[in-house]
Amino acid sequence: MLASCQQHSYPVDHEQLSEEERIVIRFSHVVGEDTPKGLASRKFAELVKERTDGYVEVQVFPNSFLYKDGEEISALLDGDVQMIAPSTSKITTVIPEWQIIDLPFAFETKEEVREYVEGPVGEVLKNKLKAEGIYPLAFWYNGFKQMTNNREPLKHPDDFQDLRFRIMSSEVLYEQFDLLGAEARVETFDQVFPVLNNEELNAQENTFSNIVNKNIHTVQDYMTVSNHGYLGYLVLMNGEFWQNLPDEVQIVILDALDEVTEWVKELAEEVNEDAYQELMDCRCIEIHELTDEEKQLWEDAFLPLYTSFEQRYGELYINHLPKFKMDH
Repeated sequence: MLASCQQHSYPVDHEQLSEEERIVIRFSHVVGEDTPKGLASRKFAELVKERTDGYVEVQVFPNSFLYKDGEEISALLDGDVQMIAPSTSKITTVIPEWQIIDLPFAFETKEEVREYVEGPVGEVLKNKLKAEGIYPLAFWYNGFKQMTNNREPLKHPDDFQDLRFRIMSSEVLYEQFDLLGAEARVETFDQVFPVLNNEELNAQENTFSNIVNKNIHTVQDYMTVSNHGYLGYLVLMNGEFWQNLPDEVQIVILDALDEVTEWVKELAEEVNEDAYQELMDCRCIEIHELTDEEKQLWEDAFLPLYTSFEQRYGELYINHLPKFKMDH
């Protein structure tokens, strides 16, 4: 009996331990607490604390409290924080091949995204992160992005001409708007509302939940429901910190993340549906849903992006996308 009680090496009276005696994981992210990522990070912290009796404490810092999204990766690599959950677009500054997720209309459903990220190409992409000292733990869902602007409804590719879009840091996203004759500028997530509000920029792309959470709809007049790109998050840990964690702590973390990942997959859909309903009910932004014919025009206009990606990073990434897989 004594032996079985000593299988777990957690200290006694965890709540009485100082921060130096406990394992503390600082988890920084840039979005609000009521978004899918914000809710998932909080649930993850609760599960880890509960399952280690407080020996492992995940301290969550939302809303760019510690670092803006342009600073998070450096902070992780420097060990200033131990966990982050950036969008896949943000990690492309380290591993540009992750831009495959940014290709417009590459995925039709969240299941297609999951299969790609968890499949062979996803494993190769995750190994590239490990080689840079970043340990990938999970992929969290948000939803598909929509277009907003304050000039006119975006129905045809020509409608984008001379609009000024805020984008995340990704060459594919820059080229996406450049192809359509729009200007694109990288801005951190905490600056989206200010730059739209003061009309430095007049357009952006985001999920329903992020649009509502950041009050973007109050400074934009038109929204096109396009579902053109997927916004998901990579849950990442500093590689050295991960390797130095005790085995039993690693197991608790991975187990908790598995549970939270399944939970947030359904939650993200609900949160985005509720946000879309709120946008329709507020009657404060004109909403246009792309028709099949309009969507085809957009897809045709974006085809050069696939060619340029293939030239830079190889056809393997493209060939494994759901829309091309059947042909190879």
